[in-house]
Amino acid sequence: MKKILLAALMAVTLPLSAVAGTFNLPNDAKAVASVTIPDSWSPEEIEHGVQAVSNDDAIYISFEVADEKSMDKLIEDVFAFLEENGVEIDPNTQGESEQEINGLNLGILEWQGKDSDGPVSVGVVMFSPKPGKLVVMTYWGTKGSQDKHEDDFVSILASLKAK
Repeated sequence: MKKILLAALMAVTLPLSAVAGTFNLPNDAKAVASVTIPDSWSPEEIEHGVQAVSNDDAIYISFEVADEKSMDKLIEDVFAFLEENGVEIDPNTQGESEQEINGLNLGILEWQGKDSDGPVSVGVVMFSPKPGKLVVMTYWGTKGSQDKHEDDFVSILASLKAK
């Protein structure tokens, strides 16, 4: 994912190549950030953000917002969601890094794991677009299939903006 985040930095000024929608995070008048996701990923609003899946189900991505009171619960929910969907994370593969995109400092946690389709990459990216708010991006991608979506994924990351 580090390679993809670096590519996102370089693509910040490039538009998305496919028809896309911009989503506020959260999806109400109190939005603190936005992200643009191609329509081909079938994005849908969820309670505190947006989720999407690539057209071949190789990649799942979500962006959710928490405040100081709900941050811990959101992080717990991310890992519960992965477990409920059969994703097994290998804790020995954890990597940590930081990156900056559009003035946002991203904290990145990455793991390798597996699901019913085989090996997967899993990532949790966190950033605070304003004091007291946290946006959490959850990423889960099938190894071997996820590479063909790199351009879309880079564009999605490059579209992240604070409001």
